[in-house]
Amino acid sequence: MIIQGHIWKFGNDVDTDLIIPARYLNTSDPQELASHCMEDADKNFAGQVKPGDIIVAGRNFGCGSSREHAPVAIKTAGVSCVIAASFARIFYRNAVNIGLPILEAGESVQAIEHGDEVEIDLATGEIRNLTHPAVYKAAAFPEFMQQIIEAGGLINYVAQKKRSEV
Repeated sequence: MIIQGHIWKFGNDVDTDLIIPARYLNTSDPQELASHCMEDADKNFAGQVKPGDIIVAGRNFGCGSSREHAPVAIKTAGVSCVIAASFARIFYRNAVNIGLPILEAGESVQAIEHGDEVEIDLATGEIRNLTHPAVYKAAAFPEFMQQIIEAGGLINYVAQKKRSEV
């Protein structure tokens, strides 16, 4: 699976309260959550993010509480992938479960800048910066995780497997 989009750059320790502030957790409507996505980190994000855009961040992205609202808000806002130096484990799992591709690329993400256009190959883990030509390597998604992402999340993946067994 190939993903291409423009970069929104964030720093280290972007916690779930920055991704979707707690004051909006009284709803589970994905569109409402997306309209407030990242607003405490960048007040312009929700109004300017475009479908296919990509978030790049430093270490420990998605730390804090284990709320599933965070990856849902990001995905529904139109973000096609999150690349970070590292992720909080619960965020990583929640993202895969809802079908949001995420890649750990170590410190190589420091060279990618806000607004750059990048192309990502999830099968190989290759990240190509098309604005400032460079190639970075992330751990490739195992095939079964690629299938979960392509299905749109774990629930859809399991439903497809059950249908194919019938």
